[in-house]
Amino acid sequence: MGLYKVTVATGSDFTAGTIDTIAISLVGVNGESTKQELSHLWVPGKVSYFDVTTDTDLGDLLLVRIYKDAYLFYTEDAWYCLNVTVTSPEGRLYQFPLYHWISGVTTVEIPEGKAMISAQNLHPVLQRQRETELKKRNKTHGWKLFSDGAPHCMDVESVIDLPVNDQFSFMKRGGFSYMALLTKLAVKLKGLLRREKSWTKLEDMKMVFCFVRSRISGQVSQIWNEDSFFGYQYLNGVNPGLIRKCEKLSENFPVSNSMVAASLGTSTDLTEELKNGNIFLADYKILQGIPANPSINGKKQYIAAPLCLLWKDPKDQLLPIAIQLGQTPGEQNPIFLPSDSEWDWTLAKIWVRSSDFQVHQIIYHLLHTHLIAEVFNVATTRQLPMSHPVYKLIAPHLRYTLEINTISRTELLGPGGITDQILAIGNGGVPVLMKKAMEMVTYSDLCLPDDITSRGMDTIPNYYYRDDGLSVWAAVEGFVSSIVQFYYGSDEAVQTDRELQAWVSEIYEKGFQERESSGIPSSLDTVPSLVKYLTMVIFRCSVQHAAVNSGQFDFYSWLPNGPSSMKRPPPTAKGVTTLLSILDALPDVSTSTLMMTVMWQVSNEPMDKRRLGDYPEERFTEEAPKKFIAEFQKMLVEISQSIEEKNRSRRLPYPYLDPRRIENSISI
Repeated sequence: MGLYKVTVATGSDFTAGTIDTIAISLVGVNGESTKQELSHLWVPGKVSYFDVTTDTDLGDLLLVRIYKDAYLFYTEDAWYCLNVTVTSPEGRLYQFPLYHWISGVTTVEIPEGKAMISAQNLHPVLQRQRETELKKRNKTHGWKLFSDGAPHCMDVESVIDLPVNDQFSFMKRGGFSYMALLTKLAVKLKGLLRREKSWTKLEDMKMVFCFVRSRISGQVSQIWNEDSFFGYQYLNGVNPGLIRKCEKLSENFPVSNSMVAASLGTSTDLTEELKNGNIFLADYKILQGIPANPSINGKKQYIAAPLCLLWKDPKDQLLPIAIQLGQTPGEQNPIFLPSDSEWDWTLAKIWVRSSDFQVHQIIYHLLHTHLIAEVFNVATTRQLPMSHPVYKLIAPHLRYTLEINTISRTELLGPGGITDQILAIGNGGVPVLMKKAMEMVTYSDLCLPDDITSRGMDTIPNYYYRDDGLSVWAAVEGFVSSIVQFYYGSDEAVQTDRELQAWVSEIYEKGFQERESSGIPSSLDTVPSLVKYLTMVIFRCSVQHAAVNSGQFDFYSWLPNGPSSMKRPPPTAKGVTTLLSILDALPDVSTSTLMMTVMWQVSNEPMDKRRLGDYPEERFTEEAPKKFIAEFQKMLVEISQSIEEKNRSRRLPYPYLDPRRIENSISI
């Protein structure tokens, strides 16, 4: 007879406990124990202890089988199980990490915690468990097409349709709802959401958030119209991935030396600065032909597809030197210059900022982080069992993404949703823009070092997004490399891992429509290629999202710096713009108030947060990966300290890629 000491840990969330009956059996290489009832009362945050006796020695334990049944006449009650540990009669400790909700009357098999790839010679019991697990997940996590040309998404209609393990925790949902309610209440009390007229004074816009500001948002409202700040935002604002070095001007942007002579001074000219690599371009051609929102509060909205030329001056400032608000040059599409009248130049910059708002929100934020991360999430759930090392590695970076994306599709992108209420392109233009963007996305775009190089942004000074981002990328890459090399001893191990290859293939198919020109891998052949791919996945789901999300309130809470829409068409002549005409072109009071409210909500993570490298769920049980995690966390602390030190001397701090502020996953 053998005596096994069993501990079962329940999660600490308010609703994690259950009154259901839980039973267990232990499965080893020599057989399994009989089903033994444990308890029917499980308290949140408690570790429970039990003895399980067997008639024979089970040998090395392979898995534990958890049975969950309703207690008496009570309704089924979901239970969050953290883990199970078992000490054998010989004193050997076996760990069985789960970290999942168990709902319904069901049986769940939890494999022993050692991570294993499918290329290894798995015990038949473990092989069957993995196959059964994935079959169940394929039933609960199906695909559907969000819109033509966009990545596929989870096949649910609303949050309540999501499996319980993909939903917010009680604390998270409470914090999220409270934040939304508090913000809306504050602006409703001012009556701003009911005012559909234009602003009459710039200063009045500060009324929207007079009750809460950030240090950076306050500075932005003071310096928003400075050319140096306009250029700064291409490097360190919320959309730092669009600008690229310009080596030659295209025919549709006929900027001449004489036009920009006043900006460049007498010691150089445009031709020379192009040769010296000091000219940069922000091109919004992708917005050309996108249908505009037909009506916000009864007013037609307008979109521009501008070109903006910028110059790195001898002081290392990035300055705008020419703006054309359409892609086709001509008399009706003049090139605006800093030497024009104050309001002509100001309105031209505002139009560029509005165009930047569109591509930032739909392409660089929604598409390049949220929607691509959802593809990673669903494919991981469908193709990688919980005992796979890649699943253990990236699961923390997929937390809550399905719920926040489902909320986005229903409340932001649904008919009459926030997008229709505040955005220039509206819901009619979103799928058109997204399809065009997906046809252009490449693997290089998704890998920060490659993206920086392809845009020619390697050496431009004061590019904090690049410098901080590359530091964190290197830390993530080093961590991933250690994990991968520990579990994959050769390229052949990568090639023969059927589960891994199925995962990569499904991402290629459902996320990128099997478009070869994207350069997205459809399979992986080497250890280095796997390291790069996993680094990209983790970076997209955490660091990159922080870069394009966390600063939105800072930069957009001052309306002229990032109007979500424009209710007058772009100017077709110079010398006619006034402050009054600018105010009339900007979104009305209610629209801009709603926009600022949304920016506040998405920039402030509610409760139940996990910062980059914070892994309270101990999915890895071996000592080596635990050591790698500790080393990764130490490196992130060092990076954070370095960023804090650099921010002390900057006119505007750049805190968004400080690891202490980066969320582990896309959860807002």
